[in-house]
Amino acid sequence: MDSDLIQRYNYDEFVPEKFGPWMRFLESPAVGQKGPDFPLWDLEENETSLSAIWSQNAYTIVEFGSFT
Repeated sequence: MDSDLIQRYNYDEFVPEKFGPWMRFLESPAVGQKGPDFPLWDLEENETSLSAIWSQNAYTIVEFGSFT
């Protein structure tokens, strides 16, 4: 595991210099385009995939990160 990566991700203050490198919105799919498929786990630790979820729902929102 890359401890430097973890340390940079868990920054100690919310200032643009520290959170800015993680904000890569230009790399995200545009609204209405499918995102890349990848594995996901639910709260009971059951594995699924993004494609399995979007095949069951007309719209899917996947949110990453922390709001603490």
